[in-house]
Parts: sequence; structure tokens; C-alpha cells
Amino acid sequence: MSGFNDFIYRVKRSQNPFFRSLKRFLGYIMYPTAYRLPRWTKPPLRLVYELHWVGVMIFRLLVGVFYSYPLFQARCATFGRNIRIDKMPYVSGGVEIHLHDNTIIGGNVSILSGSVYEKPLLIFRERAGVGWGTTITVNREVILEEDVIVSYDCRISDTDGHRREADLRAAGQPPSPADCRPVRIGKYAWIGNGTHIMKGVTVGEGAIIGANSVVISDIPPYALAMGNPAEVILPNVGLPSTRRKKKPPLQRPPEGEAGH
Repeated sequence: MSGFNDFIYRVKRSQNPFFRSLKRFLGYIMYPTAYRLPRWTKPPLRLVYELHWVGVMIFRLLVGVFYSYPLFQARCATFGRNIRIDKMPYVSGGVEIHLHDNTIIGGNVSILSGSVYEKPLLIFRERAGVGWGTTITVNREVILEEDVIVSYDCRISDTDGHRREADLRAAGQPPSPADCRPVRIGKYAWIGNGTHIMKGVTVGEGAIIGANSVVISDIPPYALAMGNPAEVILPNVGLPSTRRKKKPPLQRPPEGEAGH
């Protein structure tokens, strides 16, 4: 082992022409660089490039329709219409999943549950969606209401996943039922990428959570919140067009008073 370590050391130090050449060769293998193609090769290779991605999309379509969708549908308690799944989610535990119409689930999504409650619930209302790389931990209840958008790499959890007491945590004891508090994200809410939403939080209707925030307390409706911990930065943000106050029309002065 010491001889091999000495050899690696000599390669890194490159103290003679042999080890310098060997280091350059190994560097090229580990970090190859693209070489410039002749101009005449670009049109046919561009066609191959496009065909490559067409083939990838067709393969994903076939896998989704004939493999991932049926398997994941069998795992769900409710499976609505027009559901789109980029890649079959990983599900562990006994969580009961309800997907309503037009929901969207990105790729590499994980849905995890423990053994605190017998049937923890995960509910996606109509048109709710989560992005790639999102993890949802459900020990009691997590609800995404209508038209909720959760961006990529987010974390939603209704529990800390461990006991508060140091000795019980070290012993690997599961969380107590009192430490499992439901999470609800109100309709039209937008959750920015990398956000963590912690136990017991209610995100109000139409609220916007800035990227990489940690939400540990309730967010009022139609508010912009961000930070760690997340705080409301602006109220009354993103109100629906039907709720915007219309300005009264300008009144023309009576005739004869225009010059006053």
C-alpha cells in the first residue's frame, strides 16, 4: 500500500519527464476536452443529435404509459384523470396517496412515511404539482390544494423525523404523535425551488415563498415570504385579477368650469 501511495505522490508532484507525461495523460482521460469538428460533419451530426432526443422521448413515453403509470396508479388510493408523471416516484411506508385530476409530479420525487400513524395521508387537489427532486415526508397529513406549484428540490415534512429527547433520538425511537403536525399549502400558492416547509405549517392561498426559504410558521394568504426562517416581505402580492380594485373613471368637469 505504501508503494502505491508513493507512486501516486510522484505522479502528482511530476518531478521528472516520465511522471509529467503520465500526469498529462491521466488528466486527459479524467477530464477529456472536445475537439473541433470539420464544418461538413455538422449537418449530419445535428440530425443524429435530434434523432437521439426523439428516441429518448419515445422511450420515456413508452416506459411511462406502459410501466410507470400503471405501477404508480396501483400504489395510489385515488388516481384522477390527465395526471402527468415525469418519472415514477419512490414511495416508502404506508402513506395513502390521493391524486386528483390534472396533477403533475416531476422526476426523482420521493414520498416517505413512517409508522407513527396507521394511514398517513398525502393529497394532491386538482392541478397541483411538484417539481423534480422534491421530497415529501408524511407521517400524518400533507395536503396540496388546487393549483399549487411546488418547484424543484423542495422539502415538505409534517414531522422532524426524530425524537426531541437526546436519549430517545440516539436510541432511534420514532417521533411521538404530538410532534407530527399536518401541513397544508393553500390553492394558487407558489413554493420556490429549494424551499423547506416544516411541520404544522399552513401556507395561505396564493402565497409566494422565495427560493431556498425555510418555512417554520404559517404564511398569510397572498403574501410574499422568504428567508431562513421565512418572514413576510410584502403583503397583498399576486391577488387574482377578479379581486383587484378598479379605479373609478375620471369625471369630466361640468361645461363652463373647465378653465377654473
